[in-house]
Amino acid sequence: MGKFIIGIIFGILLVPAAFYLYCVSGYAPVATAASPMPFERFFAKTALHAAINREAPKTHSTRASDGELLAGVDVYRHNCAGCHGLPDTPPSNVAKGMFPPPPQLFEPGHMVTDDPVGVTYWKAKHGIRLTGMPGFTGLLTDEQLWNVSLLLANADRLPPDIKQALEAQPQAAPPPSTKK
Repeated sequence: MGKFIIGIIFGILLVPAAFYLYCVSGYAPVATAASPMPFERFFAKTALHAAINREAPKTHSTRASDGELLAGVDVYRHNCAGCHGLPDTPPSNVAKGMFPPPPQLFEPGHMVTDDPVGVTYWKAKHGIRLTGMPGFTGLLTDEQLWNVSLLLANADRLPPDIKQALEAQPQAAPPPSTKK
C-alpha cells in the first residue's frame, strides 16, 4: 500500500515538474507567431467564460439612443479600432501581428452582436489576459464603456448616420502654432 501511495504522489508531481522543465527549456511557444501551448486555448477560454458568467452585468438593455451610439463611435475610434478594425477596412499591421488575432468587430462572423451587452462591457473594462486585450478600468468612465459596448451590440443594425460617423476619415490635427 505504501508503494501505491508513493506512486500516486510521484505521478501527481511528475506532470507539474515536466511542464516546468518544458517552460524553462525554451521550447514553450512564447512568440506571437508560434502555435499555442498544449491545452492553452482550453484553459484560457474555460477560465474566461467562468469569470464572465460570474461577474458580467446582466441587466443592461441593448437599446441605445443616437447620442449613446455616437459617443460609442468616439470611444471605439480612439481606443478600439487600431486592433479591432473599422467597417470595410483591412486589419491594421498591429492586429495582424497579435496572437491570438483580435476579432475584427465589424466583420460578419466576428461581431459581438449576439453577446449580452454586459459581456462586452466586462471585456472592455477588465481586459482579457494573454490576448493583448487591455482593460480600460481607470482609463475610460463606466459611461464610455457602456457606450462602446452598446455600439458593438448594435453593430449589425446601426442607423446610417452612426455608420457614416464610424466610417468617416479622422480629421487631421491642426498644424502646431508658430507664434512665440
